[in-house]
Amino acid sequence: MTQVAKALLVDDRRENLMALEAILQGLPVQSVAVESGEAALKQLLVDDFAVILLDAQMPDMDGFETASHIKRRERTRHVPIIFLTAADRDAQLALRGYAVGAVDYLTKPFDPWVLRAKVSVFVELWTKTRQLAAQSEMVRERDAQWRLLTDAVDEATTLLRTSDDTPDAIPRALT
Repeated sequence: MTQVAKALLVDDRRENLMALEAILQGLPVQSVAVESGEAALKQLLVDDFAVILLDAQMPDMDGFETASHIKRRERTRHVPIIFLTAADRDAQLALRGYAVGAVDYLTKPFDPWVLRAKVSVFVELWTKTRQLAAQSEMVRERDAQWRLLTDAVDEATTLLRTSDDTPDAIPRALT
């Protein structure tokens, strides 16, 4: 069963969410849009995401506070966050974004093709990580099966050797 990568879009303005969904159209990613930091944190409890596009400035819980909650949770601390904001006057905001764990900080207006490229990279990394985890699990399962098989052969050999004390009773193929 192949799981599709998801991008969590977080912005308090519905029109910005619609624009982000349009920008990501055609990429191998399912967009999940929410309108607050609180809603984002709830969504992260039930879904796994390849990337989070997070508005820095929102009422109530802003993007920085939301990001700090995301990075504190074991389950979500490795999800890449790209901050999006209209506030480009203050370089301190970008530094604050990186300080709470963002991988990038884009100011509006931004080039949609640049955002698509960045999201594509994180989706590909997420997909490759899932594939590696599945392969690793398959190797662990086969290794466990191999150990069971070799243990059974060892046990059978021991039983055959102890069932008759004479060396001639052991079939040559088992010696």
